[in-house]
Amino acid sequence: MRTEDVLATVATGLWCWDNAAGAVTLDAEGRRLLALPERAPLTESVIRARFHAVDWLEFRSLLALSAAEGTLGELRMRVVDDRGESLRTVRLRAKPARGGTDYLMVGTVEEIAEAMEGTSTARMPIVADWHRNREAFLLDAGRALAEAHSTSEVLRVAAGLSMPGFEPSGLAVFVGEAGRVRVIGHHGYAPGEADPFLDQPLESAYPAAEVIRTGRAVYLPSPDDYRRRFPEAYRKVAHFGRTSWAFLPLINAGRTIGAWMAGFGVPVAFTPDERSVLTTVARMLAQALGRASVTESERELSVGLQRSMLPTVQPDIPGMTVAARYVPTGGGLEVGGDWYDMIPLPNGKIALVIGDVQGHDVRAAGLMGQLRIALRAYASEGHHPDAVLSRASRFLAGINGTGDTGDEQRFATCLYIEVCPSSGLLVIARAGHPDPAIRLSDGTLLVRPTAGGLPLGIIPDTDYPTTRIVLEPGETMLVFTDGLIETGGHDLESGMARLRATVEGHPLDADGDLEKLADALVQAVHGPPSHYTTGPLIDRREDDIALLLLRRAVPAAALEGAVPGALPHPPRRTVMTIAQAEPERIAQARQQIRELMHDWPDPDQTDSAVLMVSEMVTNVLVHTDGDALLIAEISGERGTRCVRVDVADASDELPHRRHPGEMASSGRGLVLMELLAGAWGVDPRGEGKNIWFELYEAASGVEAQFEGVT
Repeated sequence: MRTEDVLATVATGLWCWDNAAGAVTLDAEGRRLLALPERAPLTESVIRARFHAVDWLEFRSLLALSAAEGTLGELRMRVVDDRGESLRTVRLRAKPARGGTDYLMVGTVEEIAEAMEGTSTARMPIVADWHRNREAFLLDAGRALAEAHSTSEVLRVAAGLSMPGFEPSGLAVFVGEAGRVRVIGHHGYAPGEADPFLDQPLESAYPAAEVIRTGRAVYLPSPDDYRRRFPEAYRKVAHFGRTSWAFLPLINAGRTIGAWMAGFGVPVAFTPDERSVLTTVARMLAQALGRASVTESERELSVGLQRSMLPTVQPDIPGMTVAARYVPTGGGLEVGGDWYDMIPLPNGKIALVIGDVQGHDVRAAGLMGQLRIALRAYASEGHHPDAVLSRASRFLAGINGTGDTGDEQRFATCLYIEVCPSSGLLVIARAGHPDPAIRLSDGTLLVRPTAGGLPLGIIPDTDYPTTRIVLEPGETMLVFTDGLIETGGHDLESGMARLRATVEGHPLDADGDLEKLADALVQAVHGPPSHYTTGPLIDRREDDIALLLLRRAVPAAALEGAVPGALPHPPRRTVMTIAQAEPERIAQARQQIRELMHDWPDPDQTDSAVLMVSEMVTNVLVHTDGDALLIAEISGERGTRCVRVDVADASDELPHRRHPGEMASSGRGLVLMELLAGAWGVDPRGEGKNIWFELYEAASGVEAQFEGVT
């Protein structure tokens, strides 16, 4: 007798479901049980019309669950006629002949006499509510796991999952490595209780080890099931008092990376719905752990890459201290093109370099590494700052991408500073980079305009004029990339205002703790971090930040008799050279005077000083052939301070007071100084002259200062 005839005798039919082809096959008995005509075409919609709607949803979940687990599934279903009236109740069994998403399921269908328990019309809303709760739970769990960026965050989310209708009292996540099964996270255990399971051989008779070996779930609905299948392991877990356990494989990219255990303090039958929820959570947990592992590997690679590219600053420069920070932007490998460097020079001086290669990707980091090495090589050969940048520009243009390779050309901004530790002289060459800023000894921050050229790599042969600045004792130089300024919606002006407020509001005593100031500058942009170091700090930011601080120490003799921790009151001073070929620097000179007098109580005097400086410098550029040297200084105690401005040039011709007519465009310089200055004068020198004026914070001292005016 044929198998089909035997099965038909006991009212059992055969069926096959090919998910890839969308085809359904039933034998004659199967068609009869499902009330299908003998030769009617079989499609998913035809089969679905023969089952109750709620039962059909459970049937599809059963197919997916059995295909994923490779296990036999069973379900009771109501068969209905064309009007939706119930005809009979059948038991469906299914097992995958082919797994995966394109599964092939085979099984049996048989009629059962008893009514399907729990399927009355009165209970249908409860079933629907359970499904809605399950879907809401899975959506919340998926969202929370997707937002977890590290293994610890994933495990914390997994420990807090509250499943609908059956909540685990104990959770554990296992991974298989090098023939061992290790616990990387657990919940619901007292300290020390999980120690026997933390590290076991992969071949051990333990449910998690079997799941990792086979890739199939293990469900243990009762202690008897656990004791029968894993007697040795059960003796170790019996005292926890749990009654049901589920061990599910964590599969990512087709590979079993571990196992997830959910232990329950109440009996759980592990119905298809419950297994479906557990399987879905395990799948999401595996994907989250896989993403976290990739993120952490990239982060470790980023740290190593940045550490290999960024130097450690020297803490022992005679008479000076240095601090540095680097904060890369977020995303991907979190590497970028910003860098800083500190290079010992053959002449005993030190070179400080800071720069920014265009872009925030691996190519930018690669170009940055090559450019940094080239700059270090040119500097070590003893070249002058302008020659170092010229050669670096030629080098970057040579290695840059061209149209033949398909890579876009990149440029880089750079600031190269040759530092003389003994004199504080700074020789600065600038290639399209933000100007340095100087924190004066009284806390005032001034941006020092410097001559500069195009960014590196745009034109191979470019000249880079240099600027000489003296860093006085107690002063601190700040050099930085634009990420410190133009972040958080700020432009250059508002970003500098934020920077100035941070610097001027930060106390810096005679000991000069630059590390705290460096932290404060980065925190002003990104908020309080867990830590900042001189090495690379990985964090998610809008733009890279590189920052270098250089402070010239106050000589010990100047501190004798001073209050401990306090600085003496040296003059507030700025120096600028305005060349004949750079008349645009007159505007920078005016801005320097305003910044120098930022806390001057009388705004009219500040305007007067700006006007007189503009007139004095313009006269030098118009009436002589040389450059103008501007020196501005504020001295004295607050309330009795004096601002003095000197403008020197190389011409021996002294200015003469004239009486210009109403339409004259010049000749008013000395008239303005006589009207606006508290005191002024012209001092001849061996070569050239010096024109000066003074303004006084206390009006009572003005008359006495007029004595000796030329």
